[in-house]
Amino acid sequence: MHALTGFSLVSLLSFGYLSWDWAKPSLVADGFGEDRVEQPSAAPPQPPHIIFILTDDQGYHDVGYHGSDIETPTLDRLAAEGVKLENYYIQPICTPSRSQLLTGRYQIHTGLQHSIIRPRQPNCLPLDQVTLPQKLQEAGYSTHMVGKWHLGFYRKECLPTRRGFDTFLGSLTGNVDYYTYDNCDGPGVCGFDLHEGESVAWGLSGQYSTVLYAQRASHILASHSPQRPLFLYVAFQAVHTPLQSPREYLYRYRTMSNVSRRKYAAMVTCMDEAVRNITWALKRYGFYNNSIIIFSSDNGGQTFSGGSNWPLRGRKGTYWEGGVRGLGFIHSPLLKRKRRTSHALVHITDWYPTLVGLAGGTVSAADGLDGYDVWPAISEGRASPRTEILHNIDPLYNHARHGSLEGGFGIWNTAVQAAIRVGEWKLLTGDPGYGDWIPPQTLAAFPGSWWNLERMASVRQAVWLFNISADPYEREDLAGQRPDVVRALLARLADYNRTAIPVRYPAENPRAHPDFNGGAWGPWASEEEEEKEEEEEEESRARSFSRGRHKKKCKICKLQSFFRKLNTRLMSHRI
Repeated sequence: MHALTGFSLVSLLSFGYLSWDWAKPSLVADGFGEDRVEQPSAAPPQPPHIIFILTDDQGYHDVGYHGSDIETPTLDRLAAEGVKLENYYIQPICTPSRSQLLTGRYQIHTGLQHSIIRPRQPNCLPLDQVTLPQKLQEAGYSTHMVGKWHLGFYRKECLPTRRGFDTFLGSLTGNVDYYTYDNCDGPGVCGFDLHEGESVAWGLSGQYSTVLYAQRASHILASHSPQRPLFLYVAFQAVHTPLQSPREYLYRYRTMSNVSRRKYAAMVTCMDEAVRNITWALKRYGFYNNSIIIFSSDNGGQTFSGGSNWPLRGRKGTYWEGGVRGLGFIHSPLLKRKRRTSHALVHITDWYPTLVGLAGGTVSAADGLDGYDVWPAISEGRASPRTEILHNIDPLYNHARHGSLEGGFGIWNTAVQAAIRVGEWKLLTGDPGYGDWIPPQTLAAFPGSWWNLERMASVRQAVWLFNISADPYEREDLAGQRPDVVRALLARLADYNRTAIPVRYPAENPRAHPDFNGGAWGPWASEEEEEKEEEEEEESRARSFSRGRHKKKCKICKLQSFFRKLNTRLMSHRI
């Protein structure tokens, strides 16, 4: 382990900070330079313009200011001039992070605590919850979304333009080809997924999505008056698989021997230049001086697809720090204390009340938010109002073989996958996911002996406790030494679980097949059909309950139950 750690640290030190000329024309720019940028006005209007940039599957190590071998000069510059968030948490996979960003609520309070929303599931962000863009519309904002939605689309009421966005250009599913915008959700279940508003954007196929989305963001800024507050949500598809990049970016990393890392690095750098393009547009059209730029990743990097979360433990899809510790910073002329690093505890749910507050809106206890207004902590360096984070409680995920209620002191069934942070302590129960420490992919064929030095052997346990402040890499499990802390955090999990709503993870519907929608992914269920399905589900549950009270389940009922559980597990593993 020490040999590997030493090797990796030396490698990290050898990755020099690569700074490009800030005024050099971008390969993804629309053709404007700094000489065309408007001078900031003396008295910026209020409220501020909000630009939220979300990247997909970008690893904790995959940014220049974290010592990466990938060139990200724009992100490095924006972060250096703003506030870096180095105690910032997100969720381990796509849908949960996006749902918590737009609702300000934990997954247990939206019914989305298990897995992701798959393309053929009749599921979406709960329609009874007011979203962040809807709140901003109430405050007088013009709201626009560009990029990946991944919050369900089986009904038209679920679409971005029905959930608070004035305009939308992007994909509805979670994974599309960067050029053709095709997405397959299993063999033979493929369809086109690029939409403008509520229509299929067939004519935009062939353009690389990162470039297309940056250009659309620039066009929105060009056509909008700086006198009216703007919320621009840019959810890049990059750098999620498939690993695809324009050739000119690949050429920059031609000496990088690991093929996956080379493609991934090219995609990150292309995304970095897209962010520069958007920043230039903010300056050119007079928005910058009264703007707040928020940059965030959506989950940890996928280490098997070129990403790196080193030196954190774990990867995308896990509740180790490598899965939930996010990349994040704020860049804004409106910050009171700039050019610093903040260690205030911040979670992705906090953006909802924070941005609504900056917009001049209000939130109350009746809104049922789990987020906090962290703007004073970010802008002024005050203490964060947040002291704990519920990472999640997922009752449907495969139960840990060695967990039990007895192992949880009779307080909590430790077989259930859950994770919580309270103060400096972090507790994990059940199966947290793949828990290795994976060094940067610097070699094409990394020696197996090096990997094995950091590989966790199979352990017969279902409870872990770490002091994250002292041990951010989760190398020293203190569960056996501090049973008092374990008990206290298990009790907090039980408290949260009492507020949870039932998990909504319905079976896939064959009517969602793109062949029934002209070859494209899109809404397939009407409101009447959905109400009928809900009534049938209620009647089915009532009948099952009634039968269970009077007689044992028949053999066919047991088989149906078995296959339902098997289907749930298979879909869970498919992410």
